[in-house]
Amino acid sequence: MKTNSTTPAAAGDVFAGDAWFDPIEAGIRGRIRGFIETMLEEELAAALGRGRYERGDTKGHRHGKRERQLLGSFGPITVEVPRARLTEADGSTREWRSQVLPRYGRMTRQVEALIASAYLSGTNTRRVKRALGALFKGAVGKDVVSRTWRRVKTDWEAWGRRSLADEDIVRLVLDGTVVRVRLDRKATSISLLVVLGVRSDGQKVLLSVRNMGGESEAAWRGVLDDLVGRGLKTPQFLIIDGAGGLERALAALWPAVPTQRCTVHKHRNLLGHAPDAMHEELSADYNDMIYADNVSEIEKRRRAFLRKWRLKCPAVAGSLEEAGDRLFAFTRLPTSQWKSARTTNAIERLHEEFKRRIKTQTVLPSAETAAMLFWALLAAGQITMRKVDGWQSLAEKPSAQIPVDLAA
Repeated sequence: MKTNSTTPAAAGDVFAGDAWFDPIEAGIRGRIRGFIETMLEEELAAALGRGRYERGDTKGHRHGKRERQLLGSFGPITVEVPRARLTEADGSTREWRSQVLPRYGRMTRQVEALIASAYLSGTNTRRVKRALGALFKGAVGKDVVSRTWRRVKTDWEAWGRRSLADEDIVRLVLDGTVVRVRLDRKATSISLLVVLGVRSDGQKVLLSVRNMGGESEAAWRGVLDDLVGRGLKTPQFLIIDGAGGLERALAALWPAVPTQRCTVHKHRNLLGHAPDAMHEELSADYNDMIYADNVSEIEKRRRAFLRKWRLKCPAVAGSLEEAGDRLFAFTRLPTSQWKSARTTNAIERLHEEFKRRIKTQTVLPSAETAAMLFWALLAAGQITMRKVDGWQSLAEKPSAQIPVDLAA
């Protein structure tokens, strides 16, 4: 049948013909089969303790070959896999299994990652099939995409159930972000509630990401109860954005744990209480206070800030007083940790990277897909997290009370 303006062409035929022939690609793909078969022969030779035509003590014997279809980033190919039986210590034998090419493996991990990334980015099985059809010469069908998706989903579910009893977590950073997803065929905003842990060696680790209708106390309590149920120990320090529901949930669960209100979120909040003409002056005064070198200087500038802004803009002073000592909980820690403990920036960076990855998808397929994508970006190594600043002093526990100067 001829292709016309109303009949979509097959993906593999769109760029067919001599004009699109690439001798470099063809040459590389032509050598792939020999390279893979050589790898398998070397793996078997190591298992048997001798090469194919060598003599000597044997750990087993070869018995032919079998053909296997394999899909990789190089395209679909057929390879011959050697077969052998290995001799056990008791004289019995067992079939040799390649570690390079697993028994039921039909595609490389790189292809699985590519298919999963395409699916998680917000498309569906048909679109993934069309997008990758030309690259893999029609070897990627809906069933292949579905199997890959199920494997990713299995890994995701296992991650969400894993025990946290052995995690040496000393600090938690908690924050939420809003994304648009499709629910009941309608675009709907949901919240992704994210919990980041900091181990005693300073390494950050994602502990939980859950899709919820909002950031209510009940929603956050559900996330926290799940973490505790999986063995999470009581942390030494908490960092939050200042959301009321989260504060109440943490106060009910860990009332004695110092909680830091994010200084960046409070800065934005203060600006919202002041006219635009005062923003520059307000920011300068606020930063001078928050980033002072020591506790005494912080308290000195805090009092000066309140005196000044009660006269110039009472709403600003009232907003700062509302945060109370929670805005200065970082002063309970060694000064080397102040930079990493003042804000929720560790999670905010993850939110920004996540939003950058999905910006071409105005609406994600489902709430679960949104949470899975957030996790997958870290699980696949597309986003890496470094240790927090001042990690060398994390062994020192926070002081029991706010320093005297700030408590006054």
